[in-house]
Amino acid sequence: MSETPGPGDQGEPKNPFEGTPFEQILGQFLGQGAGQGGAAGMPDLSALFSQVQAMMQPFEGPVNWQLATDLARRTVAAEPDPSPDSAQVTAVADAVRLADLWLDEATDFSSGVTSTAAWSRAEWIESTREVWQRLVEPVAEHVVAAMGKALPAEAAAMAGPFLGMLTQMGGAMFGSQIGTAIGGLASEVLTASDIGLPLGPTGRAALVPTNITAFAEGLDVSRDDVMLYLALREAAHQRLFAHVPWLREHLLTAVADYGRGITIDTAGIEEQMRSLDPSNMEEIQSALEGGLFAPSKTPAQEAALVRLETTLALVEGWVDEVVGQATAQRMPAAAKLHEAVRRRRAAGGPAEETFAALVGLELRPRRLRDASTLWGSLRTRQGVEARDAVWLHPDLLPSAEDLDDPLGFREGLDMPSEEMSPEDFDAALQQLLDGPSDE
Repeated sequence: MSETPGPGDQGEPKNPFEGTPFEQILGQFLGQGAGQGGAAGMPDLSALFSQVQAMMQPFEGPVNWQLATDLARRTVAAEPDPSPDSAQVTAVADAVRLADLWLDEATDFSSGVTSTAAWSRAEWIESTREVWQRLVEPVAEHVVAAMGKALPAEAAAMAGPFLGMLTQMGGAMFGSQIGTAIGGLASEVLTASDIGLPLGPTGRAALVPTNITAFAEGLDVSRDDVMLYLALREAAHQRLFAHVPWLREHLLTAVADYGRGITIDTAGIEEQMRSLDPSNMEEIQSALEGGLFAPSKTPAQEAALVRLETTLALVEGWVDEVVGQATAQRMPAAAKLHEAVRRRRAAGGPAEETFAALVGLELRPRRLRDASTLWGSLRTRQGVEARDAVWLHPDLLPSAEDLDDPLGFREGLDMPSEEMSPEDFDAALQQLLDGPSDE
């Protein structure tokens, strides 16, 4: 009894880029072409190029965003996605208004909400598209360009017209991947800032009622409490981004810089390619399956990743701490809702999966618990003002090492107060930036 051919056998060939950003860019086409027409097992390039050209449409930039948006919209349209009615719009506005009143007593930051919105899933896609473009395009542009540059002269000559189509094909493939991922995320995301990044318009506190209803099922908590708790989290995010003017740009730039830092070991590729027989497609395929084009992280990129993940954890930890204080004496169900949100994050939910798929970043939920503990400890020891004053400057933020000892952060340091003169304030700020003296 013969076995069914598996990947890499006589059936559909194994995707040589599995697990890398190239997986959808080239793997699909190698799979379609291998073993079809052409001499010595070479793929029928004319048929392959005709198929590629048929699916391609003109677009500007490194990603086909029209394709991405269409795919995302079709993904959410697979299930009912009604536009919120007037009652839902009013419920969201009322929940955010009450949330802001509660938060006034939990933080010195005033409200950052300038408008509210109840979004359908499709509206979430459209309203966050601009930020997704900024996050993803540096990655797409750099990966596609790096892949072309990584090919030695012999491989580039073999690729022929295929190489000339690489950029456009890559933009289409990235658009497909991004559209599918964002559409999946839109089906589960609860608010505009659910993943800790400022995806929506500045100052607009937005909730997704359809997804909130699904999230509330089985929690044994009233839907009003669920709505209010999520409104508190959304309003807290808006306060933080409104009163820490450098934070939004800091996070978005960090993600983009990480994407630009993707490198490919061109020297390693050239060394391997010199030992290959250009006429032996099986040998070349074996090299591809061994990760020939796999991108690598530089030490600088690894350090940038730690800083980014730490900042994201600090944002979410601060929101946990502030919302916890706002609900402590008012919402008996808050502890249950907090745990439900934490479990959702710790399970590596849609935010982590989408982030990893789009920009190659994997968030670390375990750091969120450390960050929440750090902010709570700082408030207990030095007060709300001291806790929030840490956001005055990016150099004041806790580091990854500080999260390893959250109870000891800023131990023994005095924080600046509002009553200080400008000169005294600058001196105190400089003390914090310099760290404790050795005396």
